Amino acid sequence: MVNDGEIQHLRRCIELATEALELGDEPFGSVLVAAEGQVLFEDHNHVASGDRTRHPEFEIARWAAANMTPEARAEATVYTSGEHCPMCAAAHGWVGLGRIGYVSSSEQLAAWLTDLGVPAPPVRALPIREVVPNVAVEGPVPALAEQVRDLHRRFHSST
Repeated sequence: MVNDGEIQHLRRCIELATEALELGDEPFGSVLVAAEGQVLFEDHNHVASGDRTRHPEFEIARWAAANMTPEARAEATVYTSGEHCPMCAAAHGWVGLGRIGYVSSSEQLAAWLTDLGVPAPPVRALPIREVVPNVAVEGPVPALAEQVRDLHRRFHSST
């Protein structure tokens, strides 16, 4: 379970998702934190550019592969506003990143989007553990999930 000390990182993910929304992009944000607790990299969605692979979790994997040792990657934690999609989960696994903590699950997101009448995405949502079975995963975090739901509601009501 995500502990109280980690909630600050998840709140930052929501702030980054809000930044993405304010820039006209889908509201997702993620933070990479070293084992010692320092934030190493953070990003938000950039898919409005037309490149649907520009997810923050994928950018974290690329950055980590280029800037961290395998040992440091394995000890790091990725925090994110929404559970990794299959593409991002695979990238996470391939570069050997450690634990994942997320606010809202892919199952929650699918239900929210269905309620909003949003067509299903071209890639099926899968839980992270179906893609990367040995990674430690914590989430969802009910105390914060409504904030993420509201961001998606705002995004899809403006499109």
